[in-house]
Amino acid sequence: MRAKPMEVFPRIGVLPSGPLDSLADVAGVTVGHHTLAAGPVQTGVTVIKPHDGDLFLNKLPAGLAVLNGFGKSMGLLQMQELGQLETAIVLGSTMAVGTLATALTRETIARHPQIGRDWPTVNPLVLECNDGYLNDAQAFAVQHLHLAQALADAGADFAQGSVGAGRGMSAFGLKGGIGSASRQIEGYVVAALVLANFGRPEALTLQGRCIGPLLQQRLRESDKTAGPEKGSIILILATDAPLDARQLSRLARRAGAGLARTGSDYGHGSGDIALAFSTAYQLPHSATQAMPSVAMLHEARLDSLFQAAAEACEQAIVKALFAATTVEGRDGHRRIGLSDLAPDWRELLA
Repeated sequence: MRAKPMEVFPRIGVLPSGPLDSLADVAGVTVGHHTLAAGPVQTGVTVIKPHDGDLFLNKLPAGLAVLNGFGKSMGLLQMQELGQLETAIVLGSTMAVGTLATALTRETIARHPQIGRDWPTVNPLVLECNDGYLNDAQAFAVQHLHLAQALADAGADFAQGSVGAGRGMSAFGLKGGIGSASRQIEGYVVAALVLANFGRPEALTLQGRCIGPLLQQRLRESDKTAGPEKGSIILILATDAPLDARQLSRLARRAGAGLARTGSDYGHGSGDIALAFSTAYQLPHSATQAMPSVAMLHEARLDSLFQAAAEACEQAIVKALFAATTVEGRDGHRRIGLSDLAPDWRELLA
């Protein structure tokens, strides 16, 4: 399912979006999915390729913000220490992390047999949310070939909603999943992609208005969905602004502003992790190559990028909700897509 027309989604904020209103508005960034949808298996893989070259040889600067650390991702520790991306960013379900990390390592070694022998090892980056309500996680359905298929599918025109890693995700008692958006400011692009799997139904906030009580009434299951916030969200930010790893960590933290505006409290059991990277320059793997000499953006100019990050993340979450289709998974569990529940979003704010 490709992106729906903008009128299907509530518009967030005041900054203009890029032409695609997605992560791919940052030149060179592509996204691919592989979706598994068969009875109790409702899961998949999503990959983000930060540029179209060899990322292991030509790394990108990156920064991390852990809003709440209830998560099982792999590769974040070294990425935070070095401030570098050296593989594609892979999104999947919690119990597929090991398989996906091994698959990503094998994919990189296939291109560079020196890894782990003459060269250092590779740092595969895999981030996760728990799709166990809809998906039979104990089936361990995700296999190495599914990552390869997602990588092969990567492009600028990618689906959103109940696809890829988002297939089995839930948000605010509804169907969650993949959402993406972008904002333009001062000649730069800040874009977001989220894997949304979080939130209490009564807390959902749209364009600053809490529609949670109306949502609960429509779902007719407030007694089942009340309670502590559970779930997780992964927020990926890309920009073409020249920022270093420290500045990118600051940018990543502003993803939390967009997340909070949708009604999240970063609850106890929620793994809320934000990562930001820049495509403005590349960092060579080989020590024989000179490091780039780049004039970084002045700190005093970051406020506009912070605004763009917050707006793009909030918009991406909203798009994930409205793009998602209704899914029935294991043991008859079902999550309704918000567009199926409210075909005209304007009536939710009436």
